[in-house]
Amino acid sequence: MDLLKKILDLNRKYNLIEENDNIIIGFSGGPDSVFLVEMLLQIKKNINFEITLVHINHMLRGNEADADEEFSHLYAQKNNLKIFSKKINITEIAKKDKKTFEEVGRIERYNFFKEICDKVGANKIATAHNKDDQIETFLFRLIRGTSLEGLEGISIKKMNLIRPISEIYKDDILKYLNKNEIQYKIDKTNFENDYTRNSIRLDLIPFIEKRYNSKFKDKLYSLIEEIRENNIQNSISLEEYINEDNKIELASLLELSSFYIRKIIGLFLNKNNILINRAKIQEIEKILHKNGMKKLDLNAEMKIVKDYKFVYLEKKYKKEFKNLKNIKFKVFEDLKFNNFLISSKIYEPKKDKINSETIILEIPLDSELELRYRREGDTIKLKNSEGYITKKIKDVFINEKIPKDAREKIPLLLYRNNVIWIKGLRRGEILNLTEEERKISQKILLSVREVAIEQ
Repeated sequence: MDLLKKILDLNRKYNLIEENDNIIIGFSGGPDSVFLVEMLLQIKKNINFEITLVHINHMLRGNEADADEEFSHLYAQKNNLKIFSKKINITEIAKKDKKTFEEVGRIERYNFFKEICDKVGANKIATAHNKDDQIETFLFRLIRGTSLEGLEGISIKKMNLIRPISEIYKDDILKYLNKNEIQYKIDKTNFENDYTRNSIRLDLIPFIEKRYNSKFKDKLYSLIEEIRENNIQNSISLEEYINEDNKIELASLLELSSFYIRKIIGLFLNKNNILINRAKIQEIEKILHKNGMKKLDLNAEMKIVKDYKFVYLEKKYKKEFKNLKNIKFKVFEDLKFNNFLISSKIYEPKKDKINSETIILEIPLDSELELRYRREGDTIKLKNSEGYITKKIKDVFINEKIPKDAREKIPLLLYRNNVIWIKGLRRGEILNLTEEERKISQKILLSVREVAIEQ
């Protein structure tokens, strides 16, 4: 089928582009965004609407990123299109906000989209997600764990956000551009399998196509469409359960079946831009049936609260502690434990220095850690040439010739009740992660820095 006809059919089905629309397009200069603009320029011959390009230079690829920005301006000039561009230092923002590059990139991207929408009076935002993106997102979320809503892939239309080429395969996009000698830029990092999404595209899908089913992507997309239809049939409105204070009435929620309780919780968190997996939703469902007030951490910034009448979100605040025997905390929480300051961030090998006050942990980002002093019988698992050995903390202190009065002042870091670090002395092994948890783990640099004791 002709590619333009496919796009027009999708457009008619979802009313993506309508008469007198004013649309901004996320334009990277890559093949997908170039193809999207080329198709929209053809559609403009029959539908009257405005196009403005928006380019973001994330400053992650040096000269290559600058070349992409220059190409985008030349492309806009050639096609008599308005373009707005912005340099955003993703690395600095991720470091400051303690978020992943992907999270920061998404937030900053849509903030800039909104800014330009307001400036030019646009009513819609178009992005260049294609059919392969849909399939990769499905597999990515399936591997990480998600809800049925998450398995819908990328929404074709969501409020003012539209994706007109989301049913066109990448191969067809490249064939069209190459056949018509239309220039585009290539992001070389898309061919590096260091990231899960790239590995899914470069390794997993080709392996399945070669080994099991050459039509794997077609079959998978059919399943995505079936899941979308199923979700529509089983849809439920969040607005019926949420009040003007952004709280869900507990009694009304508990009248629903378990299936719909999870759907409402998922919709509620999605509305508040909180990304969690199905396991976390199930944890939330469990606390709904318990007596009294219950709280559950969702991420580094927010927790969900269940009281006697409502379910709602609560922002976490930094706290200072003094003369504590132990403290439990989450990654990215900045705290004080007696005369120690605790902080953590995503580990950056080229920038971060390791010393006696820091440790690199490879754990899921929602992990809970504990800092405390030693107790009778404490042990630590250490790696040696033959594997792992279990050693008493007391023996480590003796071997390291730590004075008796100093031993009670050295913090121990624990993960799931196991000592994984004797600050400044020995690092233990984390052996109690599941295979699934290892897949979603990230390298965290944790710092436990000693400061003067407050009087």
